[in-house]
Amino acid sequence: MTDPPRIPAEKLVAGTRIRLAVVPDAQALTAAFAETLLAEYLAAKAAGRGTVVFIVPVGPVGQYDVLADLCHARGHSLSDLLMIGMDEYLTPAGDWIAEDDPLSFRGHMRRHMTAKMPDGAAPRIVFPDPRRLDEVPLLVSRHGVDVAFGGVGIRGHLAFNEPPEPGEIVSVDEFAQRPTRVQALNRETRTINAVTATRGAIDLIPTHAVTIGMKEILSAGKLRLFMNRPWQTAVLRKLLHGPVTPDVPASYAQRHPDCSITVTEEVTRMPGATLA
Repeated sequence: MTDPPRIPAEKLVAGTRIRLAVVPDAQALTAAFAETLLAEYLAAKAAGRGTVVFIVPVGPVGQYDVLADLCHARGHSLSDLLMIGMDEYLTPAGDWIAEDDPLSFRGHMRRHMTAKMPDGAAPRIVFPDPRRLDEVPLLVSRHGVDVAFGGVGIRGHLAFNEPPEPGEIVSVDEFAQRPTRVQALNRETRTINAVTATRGAIDLIPTHAVTIGMKEILSAGKLRLFMNRPWQTAVLRKLLHGPVTPDVPASYAQRHPDCSITVTEEVTRMPGATLA
C-alpha cells in the first residue's frame, strides 16, 4: 500500500469512493460552502422534510456571511432549519466561554449569520451544552440529521473528536460510537488553533471544549467536508487513503455512504519539507 502522504495530486481520487472537488482558493471554497448549505436545505425541503437538520462547524469561516447574503438576494428563509453547532470552548469551570469572547463559536454564528437575517428567516441554532449533554443526542434521535458539514483538524479531528492520547486504547468501532461530551484538547489542536486564531498565543486557547460526538456526525445522511489550510495536505491523504483509525478521526469518512470533500488547490499539493 502506498504511503498516503506520498500520493500525488492527480491520484487523490484513485481507489476511493469519496468524491473530491477542487476549487482555486479560499474565497472560492467559501462560496462553494455557502451554496452547498443552501442547496442541501432546499433539497431537503423539496423532499418533504419539515425540520431540516444540519450539523455545522465554525471553521472554515466565511460561509455564513455568504449564506445570509444569498438568502437575502434570492428571497429564501431558513426558518425550518435546525443547525447544531459542532462544538464550543469551555472555561476552566466547565461552562461555555462567553458569547462575546472572540473565540466563541456561538458568538461567531450570531454575528455572521443570524444577526444578518430578517426576523423569522434565520435558522434555529443549538450548541452542545456541557451541563445538558443529552440535549443534542435527543434532538438527533428525534429529527435525524440530513447533512453533517465539517472542517478537518491537523490530526484529522471532526468537531473536537480528538485522536486517542498515547497509551489510550480504543477500538475502531468504539471510537465511532463516542457521544456528545466534554473533551480535553490535545497539544496539536491547541497549537494549530493558536496559529490560526490568536497569532500564536497558545495560552489563549482553552484546554477543554464540549463537542458533538462521532456517533452523531456519522449518523447523518450526508457528510460534506471542506478544507482550505496548507497544513491539511497530509491529513487529506490520510483520510482518503489511510486506514480507518481513531488516530485519524476523519478517516471514518471512508465508511460513510455519501461523503464528498471540497478542498482548495493548495490542499492537494504534495506534503514536503522546506525551510522558510
